[in-house]
Amino acid sequence: MSVFTLCVKDSFSAAHRLPGYHGKCEELHGHNFQVEIFVKGQQPEDGGMVIDFAVLKRRLREVLDALDHKFINEIPFFRERASSSEYVAVYVFRELKKLMTETTVFLVEVRIWESDTAWVAYGE
Repeated sequence: MSVFTLCVKDSFSAAHRLPGYHGKCEELHGHNFQVEIFVKGQQPEDGGMVIDFAVLKRRLREVLDALDHKFINEIPFFRERASSSEYVAVYVFRELKKLMTETTVFLVEVRIWESDTAWVAYGE
């Protein structure tokens, strides 16, 4: 049976600061984050879809709504860890994984674009 990788993309805007970082990012600032998620799954024997893209988009939007137009440092997950792009990727991955348990796909990677030229990827 064939295995496919599917990806959907969405975005959110949020503010954060990196206490203890010695540079501009220590101050309050914001990003227009782009988020890509990658899932793997087997094509059904009937040749249909691995999963409907609309399902992936809805689940991703659920997670991103908790971050959109927020001060990331105030979200409970980030109270004990940095609000860096690395940990934003961890947060999105773990929250999304909880929402994907009843699907037939496996969450492989979350990619967070902090800018047009810089991204971080996380997977478990």
